[in-house]
Amino acid sequence: MSSLDLLYGAASPGATRDGTTAKSPRVTLVGAGPGDPGLLTRKGYDALQTADVVFFDELVSPDIIDILPTNVRCIYVGKPNQSASISQADICQQLVSAARGGLKVVRLKGGDPMIFGRTGEELDALRAAGVDVDIVPGITSATGAAASTRISLTHRDYAQQVTFVTAARREGELAEVRGLAGKGRTLVVYMGITRARALTDAFLSDGIDGALPVAIVENATRADERVIITTVAELSIAVAHNDVRSPALFIVGDVVRTYAAADQAAAAEA
Repeated sequence: MSSLDLLYGAASPGATRDGTTAKSPRVTLVGAGPGDPGLLTRKGYDALQTADVVFFDELVSPDIIDILPTNVRCIYVGKPNQSASISQADICQQLVSAARGGLKVVRLKGGDPMIFGRTGEELDALRAAGVDVDIVPGITSATGAAASTRISLTHRDYAQQVTFVTAARREGELAEVRGLAGKGRTLVVYMGITRARALTDAFLSDGIDGALPVAIVENATRADERVIITTVAELSIAVAHNDVRSPALFIVGDVVRTYAAADQAAAAEA
């Protein structure tokens, strides 16, 4: 019997906790967006307000958790600093147990669940267990950071393409970044804090100019958002010197040159 069975009482599929007939077990995966509660979608907000239990991860802003009704049980299933404090298999089993127990279950993920959110693994496990899944998209961190910093990822004077990449593969090694950065291109790197040195080495070995600008955006769209402007060559130094913490991403490319002008314009409006 799982921990959730002990908390809520085991129930067979198709039955609610009071014994009445229910719809098939279902889990709703909701994208929380980059952090600002105002950027949560209407559909995502509605799902959270009617949930019995919400499983949330490390990248979900505390401000989002604060807007949940007091009767909603919140269960943290994050992996701080990529640690294996809870396995993906255990998360999937908890979702299945809660849904089969007749609960309205929301799996809340930072950003958009379909972009570097490990949603594929959870979808496979839920489907295999006979649990239906709804997915509510969210604003991914890259577009949230672009809006809050006023750095257009596709400013036509600087970039004709934009690429999103996670710094780590499943096995832990650095993802392939060759050919993704440079003139006419913008690269947004997710989850790259601990791999900043390796990213610099990979960029330089790919012939990228060490002076190419990089914006480190920490806590994008949140009240404590911080932007650090550096270069490819100085990326790891900037991360260490400024004690950059997750959630943070890197915007790599000439579009970052527009940040100072955008920042000055924002200051003038204030």
